[in-house]
Amino acid sequence: MAAPNGASAVSPLAATVPIEAVLFDIDGTLCDSDPLHHVAFQEMLLAIGYNNGVPIDEDFFIKNIAGRSDVEAAQNLFPNWPLEKGLKFLEDKETKYRSLAMERLEPVNGLGKVVQWVKDHGYKRAAVTNAPRINAELMLKLLGLSDFFQAVIVGGECEKPKPAPFPYLKALKELDVSAEHTFIFEDSASGTRAGVAAGMPVVAVLTRNPENSLQEAGAALIVKDYADPKLWSALEEIDAAEIKLKSGGV
Repeated sequence: MAAPNGASAVSPLAATVPIEAVLFDIDGTLCDSDPLHHVAFQEMLLAIGYNNGVPIDEDFFIKNIAGRSDVEAAQNLFPNWPLEKGLKFLEDKETKYRSLAMERLEPVNGLGKVVQWVKDHGYKRAAVTNAPRINAELMLKLLGLSDFFQAVIVGGECEKPKPAPFPYLKALKELDVSAEHTFIFEDSASGTRAGVAAGMPVVAVLTRNPENSLQEAGAALIVKDYADPKLWSALEEIDAAEIKLKSGGV
């Protein structure tokens, strides 16, 4: 596609060159963990007779729980409960989730190749999540990524969690990098909105969330997984732009 002045248009990712950092969400982005969260919620909600004993389906899970902060999820699930009681339920559910993750957590397809690409380029990196820190650290350990990230930012430890921009803004500060030279990998509309609000382009990974919701949230690129040719075309464009910049090209 041509730009108005006749020059080649630059993609949102290539526009971040020279890249300083790459930020990653965890749940659904590094690992397809939503099915495990769904199972944990199903079992615990059935135990209290929620929804007249009918298990919550994936559509309900995506609309009311996935990618949301604990406060949002508790309010969506239990609008008539005191918030403290709802948050305690979610805390107990996280214990159930961790037991499932220990046995069944798997990386998103192609993750290792992207991790190596980031390492090879020497970009700084942080994990930015709404998950509790104990969950975040467990997932990174199970995925073999504990030493890959230079910072782990937890939404609950920020002024506000995603979809507010504060977790991503905190990551920029921790890494001492700028939004103009950083991009993000996400999987949820909530997280995508947070990244866009923080001023960075977002690559959305289609693990579970509907493509239209990610488009509406402002994703710069939507890919099936980390092996998607669309992603590698964008990364190759970044490589070419980095080489051109270093060689003094304009």
